[in-house]
Amino acid sequence: MRLWGDDIEAMRPGARQAVATGFDIVKAMIGAPETLPDDPIERAQLVRTQFERMYAPSPAAVDRELNGVRCRTFLPDGSARAVYLHFHGGGMILGAPVMNDLGNADLSKRFGIAVVSVDYRLAPEHPYPAGIDDCVAVARWLLAHAEEEYGSSRLILGGESAGGYLAAAVALRIRDELGEIARVDGVNLVFGVFDWGRSPSQRGVRPHDGPDVLDPEGIRFFTEAYLPGRTDDERRDPAISPLFADLQGIPPAMMSVGTTDHLVDDTLMLAARWAAAGNELELFVAPDMPHGFMAYPCALTELWLVTTHAWFTRVLSA
Repeated sequence: MRLWGDDIEAMRPGARQAVATGFDIVKAMIGAPETLPDDPIERAQLVRTQFERMYAPSPAAVDRELNGVRCRTFLPDGSARAVYLHFHGGGMILGAPVMNDLGNADLSKRFGIAVVSVDYRLAPEHPYPAGIDDCVAVARWLLAHAEEEYGSSRLILGGESAGGYLAAAVALRIRDELGEIARVDGVNLVFGVFDWGRSPSQRGVRPHDGPDVLDPEGIRFFTEAYLPGRTDDERRDPAISPLFADLQGIPPAMMSVGTTDHLVDDTLMLAARWAAAGNELELFVAPDMPHGFMAYPCALTELWLVTTHAWFTRVLSA
């Protein structure tokens, strides 16, 4: 089984060079305090402040509240072809919809879709299930009102990192609790966390070595902040970790991950189970690329963007 073809293999030297050149810049932008408070709330608040320096708000965004949850929305000209329900990343402890403004604004304009990005509650102040409950509340509202509000009843779910986790978990709850999975046309899962019991790569056993903004200690912190007082086995409850859920009857998915990402195993294992359950899947594996690989411009990341846009085109044309 080959996870990438000869075209991507030829791009690997350029990808490695892009990471070598840009990693220190990306890490400085994210911010990495030399000392961190012991108190989990103080630590989360500190890293949030550092992370906010990366935000680039778009003037096209409209903030509003849906079903009691704050959201950031982007509207196309005229009726939407679909609604993209988006979830931002940040390990369930930091981040905000504004961090994806540029990408979400582009998706809305490029494909003529409405984008709704959820400002869900964060841990450790609001541990599981607060954040995912907020996301399901917005999904419930869209299922009832998207047609009249945006001109389309179709939904696509997606997100990056913790947002990829939320997209998968919300899809499962739409299937199991709301009985409306037929309304979801696709799920875009970008280097998500799918095993909260900490997969081998989360613990540091990766297929390729290389710099990564994630590390086992950081993953341990946001796992304990989001799911305090649980063992690793308890965190693998299917209601918490999508990797361990029944995956039958789930919409087509696009999954993306790099091989130096500490979450690489989460995507590879979920992809295998997703496909084995009979669901359509497109898997994009970026060799030698870390978490957040789109931050490193090169031929490989350009190909990923083209592949992702092609997936949206197919889903919207189905």
